[in-house]
Amino acid sequence: MDNKGKLVDLSLNKSDEAEKVIHVKTTELTPFEDNPFHVNQDEGLNKLIESIREFGVILPLIVRPQKEGGYEIISGHRRVLACKLAGIENIPAFVRYMDRDTAVIALVDSNLHREHILPSEKAFAYKMKLEAIKHQGKRANLTSDQLGQKYSVDIVAENSEDSKTQVQRYIRLTELISPILKMVDEGQIAFSPAVEISYLTETEQSALLENMQAESCTPSHAQAIRMKKLSQEGRLNTDVIYAIMQEEKPNQQEQIKLRRDRIKNFFPHDYSAKQIEDVILKLLEQWHRRRERDHEQER
Repeated sequence: MDNKGKLVDLSLNKSDEAEKVIHVKTTELTPFEDNPFHVNQDEGLNKLIESIREFGVILPLIVRPQKEGGYEIISGHRRVLACKLAGIENIPAFVRYMDRDTAVIALVDSNLHREHILPSEKAFAYKMKLEAIKHQGKRANLTSDQLGQKYSVDIVAENSEDSKTQVQRYIRLTELISPILKMVDEGQIAFSPAVEISYLTETEQSALLENMQAESCTPSHAQAIRMKKLSQEGRLNTDVIYAIMQEEKPNQQEQIKLRRDRIKNFFPHDYSAKQIEDVILKLLEQWHRRRERDHEQER
């Protein structure tokens, strides 16, 4: 359906029209199905709303027509939400005529440049793009499934800041149960041990989660590797997990902890624990340099 409500024939060659900007109503727009990237109502969104109210939507959306009518958003989910909250009904958009796999690749590539991307967002984005490339048959005449997959991963890594190996490690995170993946997003579990934990069965991961919650601790990379090996050997159970987690870890011998509820008002609500830690360390460095300057002046 076009912006006048007429049905669109998706089988036609629309290359000339693909670059034409039209105005679409927010009611005609549908979020991308299984979009791995979240849109949060944070300070950044509030600034975007103010900008749109003052200057309008400067960068058009990228959308694709749907057979049942309306358009699916490929790029611009934040702009659409900002327009809705600002009371703006019509948004400029490029209409691109593309199949699902091409749209997935465009969606992922247009979002990977964002400043703050959660590990889970990147994990599911890479997985979606890899599956889309496989569907397109981009295997360069390789007959082996294993070699074909490697070649597909190379393509996924081409337009990202991560190597092929790192892309594969991110995709492993999609095998984590939701509560553990959330802990990775919040910075409670580091990336490397999380990758090793992803090789545990769901039952083993649930047992590990119960232990982490009860003991207020997380496994080190070395402990996660051991649990992965024991799982592959069929020798990992609740008692073994408990014994491993009871071992003292060098990085947990002495810790300074800040309760999140005491500092949450100083940070955007979508900041992860890692982002909060980075900000605090930066401020402490500035405070330390200022103290040194004051000390020098007193001499």
